[in-house]
Amino acid sequence: MEDEYAKLIRRMNPPRVTIDNSSSPDATVIQVESVNKQGILLEVVQVLSDLDLVITKAYISSDGGWFMDVSDPLSLILTVFNVIYRDGSKIKDEGVIDYIKKVSIFSNFHHLPFRNPPLSSTISDTKNSLSLKLHHNLSQVLESDAFYIPPSGSVGLKSSQDYTAIELAGIDRPGLLSEVSAVLTSLGCNVVNAEIWTHNARAAAVVHVTDEKTRCAVEDPKRLSTIKKLLCNVLKGNDNDFKTGKMTLSPPGFTHRERRLHQIMFAERDYENVGRAEREEKENTSRPHVTVLDCAERDYTVITMRCRDRPKLLFDIICTLTDMQYVVFHGVVHTGNMEAFQEYYIRHIDGSPVSSEAERERVMQCLEAAIERRTSEAVELEVSTGDRVGLLSDITRIFRENSLCIKRAEISTEGGKVKDKFYVTDMTGNTPIGQKTIDTIQREIGQQAALRVKWKSPEPEAPVEETRMGFLFGSLFKTRPFQTLK
Repeated sequence: MEDEYAKLIRRMNPPRVTIDNSSSPDATVIQVESVNKQGILLEVVQVLSDLDLVITKAYISSDGGWFMDVSDPLSLILTVFNVIYRDGSKIKDEGVIDYIKKVSIFSNFHHLPFRNPPLSSTISDTKNSLSLKLHHNLSQVLESDAFYIPPSGSVGLKSSQDYTAIELAGIDRPGLLSEVSAVLTSLGCNVVNAEIWTHNARAAAVVHVTDEKTRCAVEDPKRLSTIKKLLCNVLKGNDNDFKTGKMTLSPPGFTHRERRLHQIMFAERDYENVGRAEREEKENTSRPHVTVLDCAERDYTVITMRCRDRPKLLFDIICTLTDMQYVVFHGVVHTGNMEAFQEYYIRHIDGSPVSSEAERERVMQCLEAAIERRTSEAVELEVSTGDRVGLLSDITRIFRENSLCIKRAEISTEGGKVKDKFYVTDMTGNTPIGQKTIDTIQREIGQQAALRVKWKSPEPEAPVEETRMGFLFGSLFKTRPFQTLK
């Protein structure tokens, strides 16, 4: 009965999404206000992240005040995001903005299929279509009664007739992706999409494969069993550690691919072996700086983070806090000069703040790991060419033969074309890669493939240190309206 009451409250208080281009000269301001429910902040941030929008500022506040109960169905959450496209431009076409304001999506409680409006020549470009998708996705997220937070270790990807989804986890080593892709090629599988992360000697991957002949999902149980057996052998390697390789076929259901990678890495405990002494020793380097302090007068735990700015940073942080069963009640994000500063007031889902030194240390380690998993100290190589079976195996073999180690990779296929991004170092982990090596790789891949190289940017200057309790918020909620953050 209580659940039905919560649903009724949400229907009586439909979400409001405002997209504003006049308040800020540099960014589009997106304001989202809705009845609060567990995980809603992550879902909103996930929508923005998936649309490849860069969040330059953010403000998060629970309408119920400092002592809000997240389980109260009447509680509200307000989030304000300053967003831009990666080229620095705003979502600015007035035809699209006007359509977003007028369209009656919020009454759509049964989630009828969204129909794109007729687009005139003035609003038919890709960015404008993205704006429509943004508003629709945000509205669906906020109105959904079926939001599901997947437990770690038991979640698959979207079930599809088009591909078989495979999850991999194991000890990282040079040439691992090359070996995995070679096995898949030998078994008649074509990798159509994949994402691979490595961090702290661990590796995780979510891979979508199709049958070489049918171009559809691999369904034969015996063949799937063979794939699992051989991939587990590859992941195990020659390592004598008690941790062995893991390979699973994603069960029916849905979860976000990058969320799943965070969950796999967390299950692999990639946040361990980075203790306090090591953090203090590397405090003045490019490593993220995370503090976890008490705010006793408000019964919160305050987390502050300072690190190099990058796309999807906010998603990675909120994803980790959500999966660790913490709730963000208030928060603020500022970016500038290639650096990001974040501050959050959190409690555990049971309403308690961080209560022990061991828990405090674990939160710091996990947030540092979340930041570092996608932070690239490597050179980015982007390969664009026509798709074919065995392409990934050939590319990764060429990298290995030229003594390059893949730290992270994003594999995508669309319309028979592939665009693969690899973040590589040499075998010692250093990033300098000579032009001679690049020329050799281009020659061996073939001139029909376009190879783009993006070198690592210089580090930002060290910022001025904040005092121990010099939080961004201070008296923010008492003296400043959210509009001042635009």
